[in-house]
Amino acid sequence: MKSIGIIGLGKMGGNMALNLLSKNYSVIAYNRTPEKTMQLAKHNAIPSYSLEELAKKLKSPRIILLMLTSGHPIDNAIANLLPYLEKKDIIIDGGNSFYKDSIRRYNLLKRKGINFIDIGVSGGIEGARNGASLTIGGDKPTFKKIEFLCKDLAVKNGYAYIGNSGAGHFAKMIHNGIEYS
Repeated sequence: MKSIGIIGLGKMGGNMALNLLSKNYSVIAYNRTPEKTMQLAKHNAIPSYSLEELAKKLKSPRIILLMLTSGHPIDNAIANLLPYLEKKDIIIDGGNSFYKDSIRRYNLLKRKGINFIDIGVSGGIEGARNGASLTIGGDKPTFKKIEFLCKDLAVKNGYAYIGNSGAGHFAKMIHNGIEYS
């Protein structure tokens, strides 16, 4: 069974978790407010009530998807996860992070032997639940290790490896600029 940890169970993260649960993933779920974790546990997610517990419930190399607000929440989650991670684990930022922050996080984690992928997610709540469009940035070998996940989260043929770290979020930024204009 494929396993993934998801941190951040709001509208997007919660629906992505449901999407993966419907595809027989083992989803280890964490949210800073335990009510959302308990709600997802009713749908067969494995609840965790701390980042340490989430990391311990995943086998290495871990795949952990962050579905958090961009900026400090992402940095805080990474900093608080680091003591529980091992070399070759993979952190994915699926939020709307600024691409230069993604490059900085990639470099920070690379020095520690941990992989980082940035994914721009388009399609809103409906896409998160039933298939989104994904733009993916990071090392290509790391992308290849999570391509199965991207395929399962995306609408049919709805994901693309864009390039090096920051590229996924850069493409999402351009998408948002066009969409909101």
